[in-house]
Amino acid sequence: MKEYRIKGLSCPNCAQDLEKRIQALKYGENAKISYSSGRLTVSKDVDLDKVSEILASDGAAISGMNEDHDHSNGYLKWYLLISTVIFVSAILLENWFASNYMITMYVVAMVLSGHRTFMSGLKNVMRFHFNIDTLMTIALVGAVSIGEWKEGTLVAILFGLNEYLEGLGMEKARKSMEKLLTIAPEQALVIKDGKEQTIPIDRLKEDDIILVRPGEKIPSDGIVIDGKSSVNEAAITGESLPVEKETNEPVFGGSINNEGVLKIRTTKAYEDSSLAKILHLVKEAQETKTPTELFINRFAKYYTPLIMVIAAAVMFIPPLLLNGDWGTWVYQGLAVLIVGCPCALILSSPIANISGITRNARHGILVKGSVFLEQLGKINVLAFDKTGTLTKGEPQVEKMKAYREDEFYAVAAAIEKSSSHPLAKAIMDKLAELPYMKLEADEIETVSGQGIRALINGKKYWLGNEKSIPHLSLSAGVKREIDDLKNSGLTLVLVASEHELLGYFAIADKVRKESKDVIAKLHQAGIKRTVMLTGDHEKTAENVARTVGVSDYYASLLPEDKVAKIKQFARNERVAMVGDGINDAPALATAHLGIAMGKGTDSAIETADIVLMQDHLGKLPDAISLSKRVNRIIRFNIALALGLKAFALLLTIPGWLTLWIAILSDMGATIIVTLISLTILLEWKKRGANETMVLQRS
Repeated sequence: MKEYRIKGLSCPNCAQDLEKRIQALKYGENAKISYSSGRLTVSKDVDLDKVSEILASDGAAISGMNEDHDHSNGYLKWYLLISTVIFVSAILLENWFASNYMITMYVVAMVLSGHRTFMSGLKNVMRFHFNIDTLMTIALVGAVSIGEWKEGTLVAILFGLNEYLEGLGMEKARKSMEKLLTIAPEQALVIKDGKEQTIPIDRLKEDDIILVRPGEKIPSDGIVIDGKSSVNEAAITGESLPVEKETNEPVFGGSINNEGVLKIRTTKAYEDSSLAKILHLVKEAQETKTPTELFINRFAKYYTPLIMVIAAAVMFIPPLLLNGDWGTWVYQGLAVLIVGCPCALILSSPIANISGITRNARHGILVKGSVFLEQLGKINVLAFDKTGTLTKGEPQVEKMKAYREDEFYAVAAAIEKSSSHPLAKAIMDKLAELPYMKLEADEIETVSGQGIRALINGKKYWLGNEKSIPHLSLSAGVKREIDDLKNSGLTLVLVASEHELLGYFAIADKVRKESKDVIAKLHQAGIKRTVMLTGDHEKTAENVARTVGVSDYYASLLPEDKVAKIKQFARNERVAMVGDGINDAPALATAHLGIAMGKGTDSAIETADIVLMQDHLGKLPDAISLSKRVNRIIRFNIALALGLKAFALLLTIPGWLTLWIAILSDMGATIIVTLISLTILLEWKKRGANETMVLQRS
């Protein structure tokens, strides 16, 4: 399959019609045209000349292939301007010249501004295919046939202007998205055998050594092996402040090296990098359709034929049954046809959604499709994992007690040294400060929700919470000591043999400083309930919940318990789950919406519907507020488009509907819908400028 940029797509319905015609070609069965992104995906074996011919029938073309068409298409605005001048001149001079001269001027203006629509509509009539161009063609022919030259010309000019402005608005949204997709550099400077060599970015492999000079983009994920510099990661995380990088620190592809020279060893081939996956998902996000868009498309499919039936009824019923004047009611019927153009209705959603996805992506919030953007605006319950989400996810041993010192240290190290769990890392960091005998565990078995069982030198040992040692009876003093530690919010990891408790680690995971503020802002943004779900014991959970201000919390949960809670909430509410994209995958998948934190990690990108590319929740309230705003704008757009059309149709009852009122109702709605949708992008630009000023001052 190959992808081509398409210019001149006039409307979503027209794009669908073109797609069906291309799919009918040999090797074209899998062809896809995206109106939102202006791209055609088609088999490399298809006849491109025939594809171009089909596209040209609707005034579209593959960018760079049909330069003559692109050229004339680019001058549509000049045709409209010349037509308008001729039209106005004809009106001003109609009392000075014979009607034949005026008709000639109107015809010239009509041809210049409406020839594309007329030719496309005429072909559709021949195929018995009815779309916007078909309606306009019938209306223009009808207006001319009853001698309404002036109004017919005005309709052609206004429809041409409407089409031009519609395309301009959609192109604005597309270009904003395309600008986002240019963050990847085209080349990389690789060091091989001591020599510098420039290669295309798609040839980068894992373990290549690359050199990145000041001001250049880092081509792929990697580890700094030499050099020191600050790096702007805004393209990945949305964070505007630069991050200092030095030897052994990770960097993301798409980041910009600010001042020093960095030598980097790539950890992934470019196609596997976070940047490549982000760009791929952002492109895919443009293709998804929300339930609202799917409904509008289905509605438009039946709306246009229905309007034609209504127009026919308006034309024929009054003259035939009510002795109405044929000229008057044919004119009214033609006006109804123009009201039937669903341009504004079809555009009510895609521009707003693309603008919302683009703005979120620039903030480092990756929304995998319009459907998830819409869902985010409907969420009223937000569930959080605790560790790494509301807390830092970097636990530290706050207190340690050994009842059998040598055996306690050695057994704990033997069990935890091969584990990647955050608590294991905290224990190993603490044990690194102490001398202990090196032992090897022969068998290690993980018990979900409890801890680990292991066999060391033929003896059984347990490491975990209190549930892991039901075979032991602890003294009242030890129980009281453990309860006091838990009441202070610490997590206990006990180490025991078959006969006695060897010791324990009391571990704390500090609450993120921004968590309390984020929870408050989420409630302000319209989230009714915030819920913390954790496997930690009751007291630790209670302390964290009280500190950050969540509405509810549930402690001592196994992974399956979290899933059960999400299902329980989802019965009556719209639920989103926020986690790290690895341990919480079942809960993320169960919720209406999965939101992962991960600062670009593969698992986070692949697991969730929305990915926060930062390592904190700071931008989540803004994302929710934005999605709610996008949903409000779409609802307003739909109401406006249908409202203006309903108003125009009502004018047929007293016979007040005119051709120019009909086209203005459609054009006005289209312009308003487009401009309102684009304000989402304009607001981002304003905010971006303010952030730039703040950075410059600092």
